[in-house]
Amino acid sequence: MYVPYSTQMTINQLLAEIKKEASKIENQMRSDLIELRPVIDDFLAEILEFGLFNGGKRLRPLLVVVASRLCGSSDEGIYRLACAFEYLHAATLFHDDIIDNSDIRRGKPTVNRKFGTTAAILAGDFLHAYAMSSVGRFSGKEGLRVFCEATTGMVDGEFMQLRNSENHNLSELDYHDVIMGKTGLLISAACAIGAIYGGGSSERVLALQTYGENLGCAFQIIDDLLDYQGDSAKTGKPVGNDLLEGKMTLPLIITLNKAADSDKKDILTVLADGKNREKFVTEIYQLIEKYNGFNLARGKAEEAVATACSALQVFNGKATFFERELLEGLANYVLIREK
Repeated sequence: MYVPYSTQMTINQLLAEIKKEASKIENQMRSDLIELRPVIDDFLAEILEFGLFNGGKRLRPLLVVVASRLCGSSDEGIYRLACAFEYLHAATLFHDDIIDNSDIRRGKPTVNRKFGTTAAILAGDFLHAYAMSSVGRFSGKEGLRVFCEATTGMVDGEFMQLRNSENHNLSELDYHDVIMGKTGLLISAACAIGAIYGGGSSERVLALQTYGENLGCAFQIIDDLLDYQGDSAKTGKPVGNDLLEGKMTLPLIITLNKAADSDKKDILTVLADGKNREKFVTEIYQLIEKYNGFNLARGKAEEAVATACSALQVFNGKATFFERELLEGLANYVLIREK
């Protein structure tokens, strides 16, 4: 596994710092909602209150803040820009839960289940538009360009996944293209736009963009593993949920590419039978273990974390030591997270 830049920051210190920043981010989100309430419908305000403060890691806005500081900014106004990424993330979750027919998110009812499909779509549309407005306002034309490229890429990634939903012979490259669209692009954009706001050079913007891309990939791979190996009480989703939805995630792709013909046939039979997949979750789990799919997928996540942390080598001064250590600690924490 990659050896961190510094071991001075313990996991508890890392989590305490993340919690402190998440609190500032949520305070800004609440201030934004107070500002919005007089000019938006009461029903929309109710949905936003429920959907935005229903848990969440606040990872993307945190990255905006830290990237800005790495590039030399101490402007507290960064939190207003940072929140735009949480608004876009929330919008995608509102819409994803409709697409996936999900009733539960983080152990609570989804927005569409509580308020209805139409209301969830409209609230997501509002958050997307509000996020774009905020990014343009606080990071200018260049920041908005990066943000729009990320959002269009996210939609393209969803279409790619939709097109691949019936293709059960995906390569790892196909998988990488999908997760870059679904996860990596937005995280990468958060890092890049934070760097732009902080006045970072093109070299530093690119370094943080690379960090974000690889962090996003590692994050998604660990999500894939938690879907099979996680505690549903912590993840908020039933074990094997991706399999039940017919999603081709990395452990399964690796297994299919390595499996003997008879085992591969059994897996493909389960994937083709949308109504009865639930009966075979344990069997598929055992086949993934048999072909070392979980360990090999984790190895890919570790490689992504190593690449992410290596990209931060351009930040080698004492003035940026804490922020670099925080980003490296966050990347390594992604590998051991449980939810």
